[in-house]
Amino acid sequence: MEINNNTALNRVLTEYAPAEKNTAPNNNELGRDAFLKLLVAQLENQDPTKPEENGEFVAQLAQFSQLEETQKMGGNFEQFASAFQSTQNLQATSLVGRLVHVESDFSPLGESGGISVLAEFDNAVQSASLTVYNKGGEIVDSFELGQQPEGQQEFIWTGTDANDERFPPGNYYFEVSASSGGEASSVPVYLSANVNSVTIESGGSLTLNLAGIGKVAMDDIIQIN
Repeated sequence: MEINNNTALNRVLTEYAPAEKNTAPNNNELGRDAFLKLLVAQLENQDPTKPEENGEFVAQLAQFSQLEETQKMGGNFEQFASAFQSTQNLQATSLVGRLVHVESDFSPLGESGGISVLAEFDNAVQSASLTVYNKGGEIVDSFELGQQPEGQQEFIWTGTDANDERFPPGNYYFEVSASSGGEASSVPVYLSANVNSVTIESGGSLTLNLAGIGKVAMDDIIQIN
């Protein structure tokens, strides 16, 4: 009678191979000691007339070693991903109370301080202007910015009028227009706002809660002051 121990061993190795997306603990995990005991049992019960070839044992050991290394790599990667996510979350919480810039046409004016306006010029322009509106759509301030080079340019609105009187707190809307070659166009603007809090979503993504603006994804922040 022929005893096929390779089939039995391969069946055990297959049984203990790691699943692709199985996060539940495996209480039947095949360890090194258990594997060596299995090999000893295979030697003791092999067919004397047909002993195992050395090459077959080497192949089985190599198979187990590969499975073991794969499991270790998976565990190391999970630890790295967890540590990386924790670091990101810690860095995000340090943003609370700081100013960030996000693409928006409005931002709140507080009791003190001004609002930083970043304008993104695709090309150099002959002239540009900045107009500020209140929430009722009325123009409260305007500036001629003159010639502007290509790229991102920053302008600070102090929140005060020509008599150095401060405008009431609240949301104000900003518009930057550019003119070149007789053609006028609007320019994308990014406004500063205070980070009130940080929310860690269920999927691990980060959401910043900005004063006067609301929830904004961390990926939408273009500058941190």
